[in-house]
Amino acid sequence: MLSSPAAIGAALLTVLHLLVGSAVAGPLASPKRGLVYVPNNSTRQDDYIWTQQPSDLTWYYNYEASPSPVYSKISQSSFEFVPMLWGAPDNLSDTTFLKTVRSLVKDKGINISHVMAFNEPDGSMGAHGGSNIDPDKAAQVWVKNIIPLQEMNLRVGLPACTGAPSGLQWLKAFLDSCSKLVSTDGKTTNCTFDFVPIHWYGNFDGLASHLGEYSAEFPNKTMWVTEFNFDNQDLETTQAFYNMSTEYMDRLDSVGRYSLFGAFRSDVSNVGPNGAMLTAEGNLTDIGAWYLGRPATGVSPKPTSLALQIVAPQATVALGAIFATVSLLNF
Repeated sequence: MLSSPAAIGAALLTVLHLLVGSAVAGPLASPKRGLVYVPNNSTRQDDYIWTQQPSDLTWYYNYEASPSPVYSKISQSSFEFVPMLWGAPDNLSDTTFLKTVRSLVKDKGINISHVMAFNEPDGSMGAHGGSNIDPDKAAQVWVKNIIPLQEMNLRVGLPACTGAPSGLQWLKAFLDSCSKLVSTDGKTTNCTFDFVPIHWYGNFDGLASHLGEYSAEFPNKTMWVTEFNFDNQDLETTQAFYNMSTEYMDRLDSVGRYSLFGAFRSDVSNVGPNGAMLTAEGNLTDIGAWYLGRPATGVSPKPTSLALQIVAPQATVALGAIFATVSLLNF
């Protein structure tokens, strides 16, 4: 007997959802994952998505010294805030960052245990987000603001440079300048750090090579990949990169933490719509769901028909399953 159009439609949607949801199985759990918090004032409701359970995210940063108010009621043990000194103040003797973090610990009782300094100091300001700081000036700010926090037993990360070759060159110049500032009486003293933040935008081979280069330069130091994505790629390529990179970093003991740059909607994404973890309507994409430790949603980052949401390698299988379903329903 011929089934009703509604029954056929419902069955097709079920088959498509199952196929899309299982098309690429991303790593579904990791304590290393954190949030790069980049809020949009017109969609502040999205802020709550990242901490709704179930969520694998254990820490976050917002490029600022103070915690974001939306997460103020969540304990540090559940969702750790990591302050960042984004750039250099106009007055290189300014210790506002030091005073702010010290107040968080001593006055507000917030258990700050890690801090980061300087976002892409080798990169240009503006759309690219770099803080564009001379290594000598950065070293002066570090001595005034970061070393006193080390004396409070906070663990500190090196400046987070771009993935360009200039990044490693900048870090070497920075450490050399810093050493000169803290060395006295002819005795060389090095500025110390606990972990190395890394940024990468590109394919998986490049990421693996970049991590290897930094491991060789800073042996026995933990790396935090605090920004990464494969920007402006098609959906299949973007999802494949996500799966390979997260699985790889989860296995590497040298990678202590990582945070995917993509916690925003696809229509405002500066890494391309497929790199975003939310659709233009604010729904989790497959990558967004995987990143939180959840199963795939089958939702495309860009508004398309349901049939077009299938990842390319599964298209033939999906069509076969659809025709088989229709045949059964009409039997």
